[in-house]
Amino acid sequence: MLETSHPPVYYIPPEDIQQQYLKQTLRSTYCEWKGQAAYYTIQVGDKQEQDAAWFYPAPTERFASLKDYVAFYPSRMEACYVDSEQVQPQPGDFYGGWITQDIVGPFKGSIGTWGW
Repeated sequence: MLETSHPPVYYIPPEDIQQQYLKQTLRSTYCEWKGQAAYYTIQVGDKQEQDAAWFYPAPTERFASLKDYVAFYPSRMEACYVDSEQVQPQPGDFYGGWITQDIVGPFKGSIGTWGW
């Protein structure tokens, strides 16, 4: 999904994810466009990342196709790839964009970019 001043965020169908590694947490945030987001902690073996993925259990009508699809913060993973290219995470700790060599900024997220 592309949003204004953001690199793409990839929403993965839940059937393509090994759900045993995800545990829903109490965190939630609100997007004026997509609605209320819920979060997952990811645990694989002894490694755990709190609130490292999010999804929309009841998105707004306009974004109904995102229901239960999961997005991951690339900054919280060991590595994320688009095709064979390792992505760079969007700056900051709020947005979850995936930056590849074909994606050109500037992007929200860095210091001084809040609110534009």
